[in-house]
Amino acid sequence: MDSRYPSRIVCLTEEPTEVLYALGQEDRIVGISGFTVRPARARREKPRVSAFTSAKVDRILALRPDLVVGFSDIQADIAQALIKSGIEVWISNHRSIDGILSYVRRLGALVGAAEPAERYALELETHIAQVRQAAALLPAVHACISKNGMSRSSPASDGSAS
Repeated sequence: MDSRYPSRIVCLTEEPTEVLYALGQEDRIVGISGFTVRPARARREKPRVSAFTSAKVDRILALRPDLVVGFSDIQADIAQALIKSGIEVWISNHRSIDGILSYVRRLGALVGAAEPAERYALELETHIAQVRQAAALLPAVHACISKNGMSRSSPASDGSAS
């Protein structure tokens, strides 16, 4: 492992865990979120040290991470506690498909896996384009929900609700 890049990473959410596994960088991960379900093997292989809005800071520090990766301002208190303890923290805040693709590329660059990250992002872009193309062929469906909870849906033949 290249010593210029983090080798002991704690992932406070599922996303970095999933991306790092996809990039073949799972050996760098030393702790994960309790909400991680993908990849399934991560739950068997890595200790769970956080939820989304809380973390076991003492357990994280005991893992001696050189990078902690989180998401959103909701994790600001966790990040602050770790930073005050001398840990490098990267909190992302992606909110769109383009943001997610950029996140994959940035995370890959942070761990020295920029090329695999670029390949993975291109695979994701291709898959997204295929899904969009297939979805464009589906008939539009309109759904109406009333105040009493009753609903009705129907295919739209002329672009208007029926």
